[in-house]
Amino acid sequence: MSLQSAATRVLFYPTLLYNVIMEKISSRKWYDRIDETVILGALPFRGMTDTLIKEENVRGVITMNEEYETRLLCHSSQVGHCSSVPSPLLFSLQEWAALGVEQLRLGTVDFTGVPTLEHLQKGIEFVHKHKKMGNSVYIHCKAGRSRSATMVAAYLIEVRSNRNHCIPDQTHSGPHTDLHYSCCPYEH
Repeated sequence: MSLQSAATRVLFYPTLLYNVIMEKISSRKWYDRIDETVILGALPFRGMTDTLIKEENVRGVITMNEEYETRLLCHSSQVGHCSSVPSPLLFSLQEWAALGVEQLRLGTVDFTGVPTLEHLQKGIEFVHKHKKMGNSVYIHCKAGRSRSATMVAAYLIEVRSNRNHCIPDQTHSGPHTDLHYSCCPYEH
């Protein structure tokens, strides 16, 4: 194990605790809806599951965490790596599936790692697949501010760049809204 990998493992729980505390004492939210499909957030704890599924229509989850980060805490553990005793905080891959939620794991090192181009492309395809079905996708890492935010930024860049090939429909625009583009390939 590299020094970088060891350092991220040592810092994981203290920085997770920091995020939980900041969400409680500041205006920081655990997750935010980015558009009609994408929700950017921190680790999806079990207590959030009903809200995410019933109120936010989440049917897809992109996990940017490494396996060790989710093993004990969330729905996002890999098959075969879960203990026989369910985690009180997070779900396994099988538990997500039992709830009707598809998970895509694109493990990326915390702090210094960035998602690979291949991971970004897979994530964007996953989001568009769920968008076509009318579902929401929860994209997360530990804090929802680096790895998952990079994935969301790539998705938004891709969506916006496709608008260059569309004709703006100004009948849907207003002083505080973006122009509506009626012919974007992923729009409906």
